[in-house]
Amino acid sequence: MKELLYRLFEHQYLDREEAKTVLTNMAEGKYNDAQIAAFVTVYLMRSITVDELMGFREALLEMRVPVSLSEYDPIDIVGTGGDNHNTFNISTLSCFVVAGAGYKVAKHGNYGATSVSGASNVMEQHGVKFTRDNDLLRRSIEESNIAYLHAPLFNLALKAVAPVRKSLQVRSFFNVLGPLVNPIQPRHNVLGVFNLKMARLYYYLYQQEKESTFSIVHSLDGYDEISLTTDFKVIDGTGEKMFTPEEIGFQRVPQAALYGGDTPEQAAIIFDDVLANRATEAQKNVVIINSAVGIHTIHPELSLSACIDQARTSIDSGAALHTFKKFLALNQ
Repeated sequence: MKELLYRLFEHQYLDREEAKTVLTNMAEGKYNDAQIAAFVTVYLMRSITVDELMGFREALLEMRVPVSLSEYDPIDIVGTGGDNHNTFNISTLSCFVVAGAGYKVAKHGNYGATSVSGASNVMEQHGVKFTRDNDLLRRSIEESNIAYLHAPLFNLALKAVAPVRKSLQVRSFFNVLGPLVNPIQPRHNVLGVFNLKMARLYYYLYQQEKESTFSIVHSLDGYDEISLTTDFKVIDGTGEKMFTPEEIGFQRVPQAALYGGDTPEQAAIIFDDVLANRATEAQKNVVIINSAVGIHTIHPELSLSACIDQARTSIDSGAALHTFKKFLALNQ
């Protein structure tokens, strides 16, 4: 690792095979925490290359614990994190709203490394027991439309670096990798990113996967989701589109309205309020639009307006809350 770090400190890059080897060694415990922290820090000072990202991803996917849910053709909705806005769990809520609308979801998530409450934090707040038992995951997606895959259970490398990521409390290339290594590799993906450079990197990768449908979303003020605080961009297989909140029927919201609280307990209260349809209008609307993009990713032939209606109905009718309660009954 020492020689590799010297190379990186001199602004050199890894090729695809070198990147793959580093992540494999990391998972096998060949580096100490200080070495991992130094390696991670490199990518705070420069962007990751396509070859490096592909090599890291290949290593993680080759080492993943196998799980089979592909016959359900599910979607995953996930943000990279690291946008430093500490929002409530918008992507995770959107997964339950989409599931409540009748679609299959395989949510891949982890503890928050740069925010108070990641997807796994809010699941734990509700007593969810994480599993990699394929039969239990299949039962969950069959009976509640959603399965939750806690990332460290499916990849030893993510587990190995978790303490370092939490100690650093800054975004790293693992934020970039997380959305790409869902162990079932779902065909449909909605991915929120914190900058446009990252969006185009993901766009290049998704274009290589001919069978996939994807939507990459980014709010221009730096949110890794559609925040409705400003204009936002959606990139999919047809190209890039810019939207304003007003043109799709929403009012702009202040950033403070999306704050996720100071503790996981506070974030869980907001989570419950959204599903129970007692959240603020800003909180509800931001979940609706992210859910709508998820539905549109599955069914691009539908208008975005029709997808918004489906997402709103999922909350208003109580279907999203019913889905969540059924999920809890199956996963506690």
